[in-house]
Amino acid sequence: MKQNQVALVTGCSSGLGKMAALLLAEKKWDIVCNSRHLDDRLEQVIEEIQNLGGQAIPIPADVSHPDEAKRLVEETIHRWGRIDVLIHAVGPFIRQRKWFVDHSLEELQQMVQGNLLSAMWMCHQVIPQMRKQKSGRVILFGFGRIGEAPAWPDRSAYAAAKTGLASLTKTLAVEEAPFGISVNMVCPGDIVGEHKEMRIQDVIHVKDEETPRGRPGSGEDIARVIQFLCQEDSDFVTGNLIHVTGGLDVIHPVSKVKA
Repeated sequence: MKQNQVALVTGCSSGLGKMAALLLAEKKWDIVCNSRHLDDRLEQVIEEIQNLGGQAIPIPADVSHPDEAKRLVEETIHRWGRIDVLIHAVGPFIRQRKWFVDHSLEELQQMVQGNLLSAMWMCHQVIPQMRKQKSGRVILFGFGRIGEAPAWPDRSAYAAAKTGLASLTKTLAVEEAPFGISVNMVCPGDIVGEHKEMRIQDVIHVKDEETPRGRPGSGEDIARVIQFLCQEDSDFVTGNLIHVTGGLDVIHPVSKVKA
């Protein structure tokens, strides 16, 4: 009997990570659900995956620390013997709008560790296993127009860390292509609040005048793209920053500065 494919999903207890896990569960993937803590939200995701016919186990770990990322990957391999896909949905974000000099050093460190270094630690641990398998998919998260390294007033540390991650995405795609490993970044539009865990049918009739498509994005919009990137025959798609914005990134909204 052919073994199910294994996905390791960080940031799995809510939002886009959760939706990606649920859509893979519909395809009967085995899923390692990671969050910093084993709480009611993560246990609920496990239950939903099992109700969809998938298998799932929780492995809590704070992947912004390299030793925790190492443990997470080792436990995943010990449990299922392989890792076919890494979906790295971890990405802390400070809601309060602040200019760069108004951030504390701790906040700056949190943004870099959570958004850039955590991805480095995870890729550094996962890729050797994927090389052994001669195949693998790495999926990271960015934001709209990230390839242009745009100014993002009030979000300086987050934007800088994610822009660095875009460069890492492209570099790893080139370095790992000979080993059958693809690396891509999915860049969601402005998917807010509860929409991150909604299906397309839940938002299809909701008006959004900012996007050319005319409706807001949903978690399923992002998860459908991820689901394709996880497929075996998606191997020719690598090194890409894939925007899922309803056309918002095309019209180049202007960043405004308020003194």
